[in-house]
Amino acid sequence: MAVPARRTSKAKKGKRRTHKGIKSPSVSFDASTGEYRMSHRISLKGYYKGRKVLEK
Repeated sequence: MAVPARRTSKAKKGKRRTHKGIKSPSVSFDASTGEYRMSHRISLKGYYKGRKVLEK
């Protein structure tokens, strides 16, 4: 059975777990609709990059 020979230090564990934190969503202001939206997503009014791409 594989057992580690040495104890893993707190610093080593912390470096391994740096990417596990909770990140806030990237929200940007859309000038064409005048509202905030998540980047790389269609706005609620159907606009993407200033163009109407979706009809309701």
